[in-house]
Amino acid sequence: MLEEVERWLSRRSWSVADRPLERILAAKRSTTVSVVLPALNEEATVGDIVGVIRRELMSEAVPLVDELVVLDSGSTDRTAEVAAAAGARVVARDDVLPRIPAVPGKGEVLWRSLMVTSGDVVCFVDADLRDFSADFVTGIVGPLLTDPEVHLVKAMYDRPLGDSPGQGGRVTELMARPVLNLHWPQLAGFVQPLGGEYAARRSLLERLPFPVGYGVELGLLVDALHTVGLDGLAQVDVGVRKHRHQDGHALGRMAATIYRTAQLRVSRGHLVRPWLTQFERGEGGFEPRTYAVDTEERPPMAEVAEYVRRRVA
Repeated sequence: MLEEVERWLSRRSWSVADRPLERILAAKRSTTVSVVLPALNEEATVGDIVGVIRRELMSEAVPLVDELVVLDSGSTDRTAEVAAAAGARVVARDDVLPRIPAVPGKGEVLWRSLMVTSGDVVCFVDADLRDFSADFVTGIVGPLLTDPEVHLVKAMYDRPLGDSPGQGGRVTELMARPVLNLHWPQLAGFVQPLGGEYAARRSLLERLPFPVGYGVELGLLVDALHTVGLDGLAQVDVGVRKHRHQDGHALGRMAATIYRTAQLRVSRGHLVRPWLTQFERGEGGFEPRTYAVDTEERPPMAEVAEYVRRRVA
């Protein structure tokens, strides 16, 4: 590990207990905080997450979060209804920036969320978390409110796979971590580089391009490094993350997208063939299934005319 990373780990790697809630609230002052939950068919979990944030972080006694938005990415279940009933403002992906046709993907939803939120600090939380704790929000928002030199904070946590502790995050270990260590060794200290829980200053997010798919977390992390430097990034241990796991084929497609995102940032060139072929056993033996690898990226929001007009107004 680089000496620079070792120093960073000692200075920019914390536990949620390092910043008591009272200290965070005292430091908040006039800074506004938006929490965004990107959601696609998460009726089983989104309501509990919204409920915890509303009860514990949006009360008169604890006014940490100013805005709570669920950005619905075209759910076909009761995600929007459950989220609204729990107290979130629900926004449909296709209603945001209708001039630009939406494409499927998590990054697409996160990018559009900047148009419908106003917080100085934007906190992203995945909507499939189980046994959700408010620590996931306070942990990553805290450093941004107490340290003006920090611009982006990632959550770190244990990720069990079923009953096996620490075996989650398979794409992280098999794809993202090797890629980051080889190409961006300054980022080797991040425990969960692909984690979906992170917070950042709007002033940073609006300057970054957003990969539309699963490559968004790696893309934002790499681009933030180049924009604000390693010392502008941090991570906070918030405990244990439990969520719905994807099957092996879905993980393969995710890994291909993440590699594509990394490859673009290494060379800004073109992948020879942005497709991934996988195999599934059918009646006649193994059958190929070919999927496109996400290659599209959205421009920095600061370059979008509608966003600029809204910020000026």
